[in-house]
Amino acid sequence: MKSMIVLLGPPGAGKGTQGEKLETELGYVRLSTGDMLREAVRNGTELGKKAKTYMDAGGLVPNEVIINLMKEKIQSLGKVPGIIFDGFPRTVEQAEALDSELNIDLALNFDVADEVLVCRLTQRRSCPNPSCNAVYHLTNNPPKKEGVCDKCGSELYQRDDDKEETVKKRLDTYHKNTEPLIGYYEKAGKLVTICGIGDIDGIFSKVKEALQ
Repeated sequence: MKSMIVLLGPPGAGKGTQGEKLETELGYVRLSTGDMLREAVRNGTELGKKAKTYMDAGGLVPNEVIINLMKEKIQSLGKVPGIIFDGFPRTVEQAEALDSELNIDLALNFDVADEVLVCRLTQRRSCPNPSCNAVYHLTNNPPKKEGVCDKCGSELYQRDDDKEETVKKRLDTYHKNTEPLIGYYEKAGKLVTICGIGDIDGIFSKVKEALQ
């Protein structure tokens, strides 16, 4: 089974959902660059201190620091079935830097048309309660009572990120900066593209096939 995988695809394509299933059903560990940076800064590690100088200055943390954080985290995990890279790489330059240090086995690309994504994302409704954070979809997963969270009873709202104008901007950014990764991993013979439309479990079956 392939152990180090990158999840690709535009916002709303289902990367998060499938990543969660890889964690809960197959025991994979998801490495989130944002979580790792915050943890390293909080713990005051050498890499955390280095990252903090860039973050405090409002700059981007260099690829080298992020990749070293990943290597440190992977070493601390011990033996696990696999690693999912979440939020990195976002550009070909980052992918090249990652490949120079770690051996990526597979890039899974979830393919969904823009018009479907706009519909999917603009129908999201979120719970504002930080201890709940439930997310609903007006068509596919609506709350039992309109506008009210099933779990905690809070009033649901639409995040700014899920408003149509913002969604279209996010998709433009993806096509410009991140979509070239598809060609990069295809050229390396590591790309598998899966249609991100349909039943979640059906899509996950295709994910498991790709891991073999």
